[in-house]
Amino acid sequence: MSNFEIFFDYIQEISGKILSEEDKLLLTAHFKPRKLRKRQYFLQEGDVCKFIAFIVKGSARTFTVDEKGHEHILRLSVESWWLTDFESFYRLTPSLYNIEALEDLELLQTTNAEIGEFLKDIPAFSAMSDIISQNSTIASQKRMNTINYSAEERYEELVKNYPYFLQRFSQQMIASYLGLSSETLSRIKKNALK
Repeated sequence: MSNFEIFFDYIQEISGKILSEEDKLLLTAHFKPRKLRKRQYFLQEGDVCKFIAFIVKGSARTFTVDEKGHEHILRLSVESWWLTDFESFYRLTPSLYNIEALEDLELLQTTNAEIGEFLKDIPAFSAMSDIISQNSTIASQKRMNTINYSAEERYEELVKNYPYFLQRFSQQMIASYLGLSSETLSRIKKNALK
């Protein structure tokens, strides 16, 4: 299956609408394939995020670096997820985040200007965009709620919502994503096995 076929299937599944051949041609004209190697940056802090990309293959992390040089992972992204800094992308402001490939990435990307051109013209894409926006808002609220959770509860939430993260990402990355030390995460995992 080609990268665009995967993308079209995703749009149709999320939106519940069928893409016409004309829609597919329009999307193919506006989304450009891009590959990033492991450890290559999609976006660096201070740069304006010029692209939004659909992940066809691979994974990435969105993170910040504090004044002491410690990294804090805000988001882990995998296949069929979108990659961007929405604030920087839509407002054209410098980003506060870094987005780095954790594995070789295959993306389909477009620009802010291009998305504006076809968003209204493709009902399935527009519906998908609305659903993703709602889901993203809900996910952000849930993530903020976990601030008040104990370390064990944060881990349980991750296991419940993203069990595949445990096979896909290193313990150190999972710990950073959960706001825990690697030692604390090890202890929690050991206790969970008892």
